[in-house]
Amino acid sequence: MIGVIANVLAVALGGIAGAIFGSRFNDKFTEALNSIFGICALGMGISSIGNMENMPAVMMAVILGTVIGLSIHLGEKISSVGMLLGKPLEMLGIGRNDKVDVSLLVTAMVLFCSSGTGIYGCIDAGMTGNATILLSKSVLDFFTAFIFACSLGAVTAIIAVPQIIIYTSLFMLASVIYPLTTPAMINDFKACGGFILLATGLRVAKVKEFPIADMIPAMIIVMPISAIWVNYIMPML
Repeated sequence: MIGVIANVLAVALGGIAGAIFGSRFNDKFTEALNSIFGICALGMGISSIGNMENMPAVMMAVILGTVIGLSIHLGEKISSVGMLLGKPLEMLGIGRNDKVDVSLLVTAMVLFCSSGTGIYGCIDAGMTGNATILLSKSVLDFFTAFIFACSLGAVTAIIAVPQIIIYTSLFMLASVIYPLTTPAMINDFKACGGFILLATGLRVAKVKEFPIADMIPAMIIVMPISAIWVNYIMPML
């Protein structure tokens, strides 16, 4: 678990440090950072989409996942929860939480909680006990969280909460999950995350307002849909 703990602490500490020192940067600096986040999200999204192996399955997951998210008003709930979770740190004088940029928050959540490197690192650590991947990722995540917190404030540190839940679950269930997955399923999962990051980049860059938070359920259903497509639908085509 040392890799998981190190990665979670890196995000939490980086978020707190950014919230404390981020206020020293002016609005022009923050606005410029947001533009860079948009470009980076576009780049990460395009790179991840290149992993896609079963396009119909990924498309179906993105569409159905968004429908689910819109139906349960997931975006509004994430915004409310994000502001609520940031209040304890705000009361301690760590950053400000008066306005949460949901699209930027979702970018950070996808990056820290569902990146291909993080998921593979957790599964690898759970299967082999080797935490090298997660420890290496932790160094980068500290500085990335710091930069996000300059714009998002203290709520960035709270991303460590869902992150430790997801990473711990993957670590503990690695021996069960890994045999059930295939390289194609994992690649389709990465591609699905790529579409969310691509939409996020366009929104952060103020090109198009996509319902980013409402697209998150697609990440949950994409691997089962990918498996169904490969095992049951493709043989009939």
